[in-house]
Amino acid sequence: MTPDFQLEKKYILAGHKVVVGVDEAGRGSIAGPVTAGAVMFRTEDFPADLDDSKKLTPLQRARIYEEIKEKAVISFVHVSVEEIEKINILQASLKAMVLAVEELPVTPDFLLVDGNRLPSNLPCKGLAVVKGDQKSLSIAAASVVAKVNRDNLMNQLAQDEPHYKWHTNKGYGTREHLEALERFGPSRHHRQSFLPLRRLFSD
Repeated sequence: MTPDFQLEKKYILAGHKVVVGVDEAGRGSIAGPVTAGAVMFRTEDFPADLDDSKKLTPLQRARIYEEIKEKAVISFVHVSVEEIEKINILQASLKAMVLAVEELPVTPDFLLVDGNRLPSNLPCKGLAVVKGDQKSLSIAAASVVAKVNRDNLMNQLAQDEPHYKWHTNKGYGTREHLEALERFGPSRHHRQSFLPLRRLFSD
């Protein structure tokens, strides 16, 4: 399945002038923030090969991200590990999406949100789109914005904590990451409530 602009067109034709795609990155990670991106394309001029960020290589994402910045209005927001621990990862993901929308320099009329539920306090009407990053170009672009900016942050954090290899695993629970946790213990950037971290934090 390749994303297109049909959903956006549907709501634009229904009278919504500013249709925005929203997605998050890092929800399943065991370290680092959850990040949301929001994107509104100014015209129907889209980056070549734009797709769900998970289907793209890092080089493709970087190139497409630069094109998105030229062709669209964008924003992104990180929600911290501390906030994730306080309100849980689902609520933190939804909060990140709302904050990303609020950071946009335009006021949206309608939101296309990846997933099966809408945040409760959105500033306008919206639609939850399951596998939206595979259906909507605006959501796919938001997935790239969120992923690239979260990856960049994890690369920065990796400079201070190189033994966890966040520059390659981006905080996800890979074998090398879990082995480093066993050897060095968790850092302040790890999500204490996530398995397998509970045991390490309770020792």
